[in-house]
Amino acid sequence: MAEITPAIPETNRARLSRAVHRYGAFSWDGMQERLFTALFSGLVYPQIWEDPEADLAGLALQPGARVVTISSGGCNALSYLTADPGEVIAVDLNRHHVHLARLKRAGLRDLPNYQTYFRFFGEARDRRNAGIYRRHLRNTLPEETRAYWDSRDVFLRRRISIFGRDLYRQGLLGRFIWLSHLGARILGARLEPLLEMRDLAEQKAYFETELAPLFDHWLLQRVTKMKASLFGLGIPPAQYDSLAEAGGGDMAVVLKERLRKLCCDFPIADNYFAQQAFGRKYPGGDGGPLPLYLQSRHFDTLRARADRLDVANCSVTDRLKTEDPGSIDAVVLLDAQDWMTDAQLNALWSEIGRAAKPDARVLFRTADLESLLPGRLAPDLLEQWTYQPERSRELTAADRSAIYGGVHLYHRAA
Repeated sequence: MAEITPAIPETNRARLSRAVHRYGAFSWDGMQERLFTALFSGLVYPQIWEDPEADLAGLALQPGARVVTISSGGCNALSYLTADPGEVIAVDLNRHHVHLARLKRAGLRDLPNYQTYFRFFGEARDRRNAGIYRRHLRNTLPEETRAYWDSRDVFLRRRISIFGRDLYRQGLLGRFIWLSHLGARILGARLEPLLEMRDLAEQKAYFETELAPLFDHWLLQRVTKMKASLFGLGIPPAQYDSLAEAGGGDMAVVLKERLRKLCCDFPIADNYFAQQAFGRKYPGGDGGPLPLYLQSRHFDTLRARADRLDVANCSVTDRLKTEDPGSIDAVVLLDAQDWMTDAQLNALWSEIGRAAKPDARVLFRTADLESLLPGRLAPDLLEQWTYQPERSRELTAADRSAIYGGVHLYHRAA
């Protein structure tokens, strides 16, 4: 399947700068934006932190549907294939995410069996994986993706070696989780015991007695007042401001509520986001909680559908410009709109409206509870869509990742 690239080539950093930078380079806000861009230019998300099962429930994809989504770590784009779409188009401004998603796609298609696939992408910490890459995956990859995985990082290690060093402890997100564990220990608490809790009652008791008091500590409150403290979650300065609004300007309040949801609203034994947050890995064995694309019951189906996934290094807006009018059934924007200026937001929805089918759906997340479109999107664009408030509340409650204030669903107006 052909890979689509922007008509005018841009560097990875240039794409990110265009998306993130709002202030001059020598202003305080501008310096924070450029620090974020520098950090985000590397691998950020080894795994995506949005719940694909909530997405699929909201999108209600029909067989043959065409979906445009932001890729991030590629987990959700692959998981959408369980719904039998005709094509999933995953785009990302971060080239590391693009090459990771393409490698995951190749793994589904070309690795010899599920056990090898899970060892490579589910455990992702076996030194044999570099040899498996050379034997089964390297020669099937697009040239630029093969060159990426063959190249060396800043420490002169082959990039493919990350699958022998525990992928899920790498990238900005992996390091943020590590720092969270370290910070909790410094303040006198541990996160790992949550993995042993037998029910929600035990989880809630542990949160209230051991974790909730941490958010009143002066050190945590001081750290969370710094926008850079959340760069490890891939949250740029503009999104930090939106997120803080949910807590009346107090980020510690917001983070406490998000952690409460992760600890208390879902059984941790069944929630792979909690397993990653508190155990820093997916649980061993096929019976444990896993993303859809890593579950053995879907392996043969996803292998047969792997070539329905297209992965491109560009923005959603730029990719939609290449699509025929009325050709897209669903668009998933993750939380990208929290980054956008009003001009960028209107340009995006102009292209969504042009490319969307009459019954299309758009799903996205926001740091705050409310949808950000009213008051920012031009009335002639907004009136093309019907907001689904009750369904959006249900999807927000069902999202096991627990990090977002709201999951929002829009349906093309009749």
